[in-house]
Amino acid sequence: MSGNPQTWLRLRKHLVAPLALPIWPEGVAPASFDAVDPRRLHRLVDTAFPGLVAPFDDWHGNLIHDSEFDPALCVPALTPDGQVAGFVQCWTSNFIKDLAVAPSHRGRGIGAALMRHAFTLFAERGASQVDLKVQIEEASARRLYARLGMVEV
Repeated sequence: MSGNPQTWLRLRKHLVAPLALPIWPEGVAPASFDAVDPRRLHRLVDTAFPGLVAPFDDWHGNLIHDSEFDPALCVPALTPDGQVAGFVQCWTSNFIKDLAVAPSHRGRGIGAALMRHAFTLFAERGASQVDLKVQIEEASARRLYARLGMVEV
């Protein structure tokens, strides 16, 4: 056993019908992964997780060449003028890898809408649950996930 304290929690959402549908803030809507320059998505993820994201070429190459990559499970949320307000990146193993919301768009429900959108995508694929990892000190993220019905496993 390591002397290092655990820094991550694994959370799970059981996808029990009926699932709450996403409620998108006015003007914000999900888009396809291919509709957005991936550099813009990388910048957002890098902003959300400073110091934890690989440089663009590595990040993008690792993303699109991963055996669990499916562009349908990587969903940006765009504003009417094309700004990337948020992004959820998921793996085909029923795992949400990253959720990022642009600082200027936080507190508007975009994170919750992206998560509910992801839950729906997984449920449509027949998944009974979806997991993610969250840093213990990320209190606001943990509150969001708890409101969405995620529990520690």
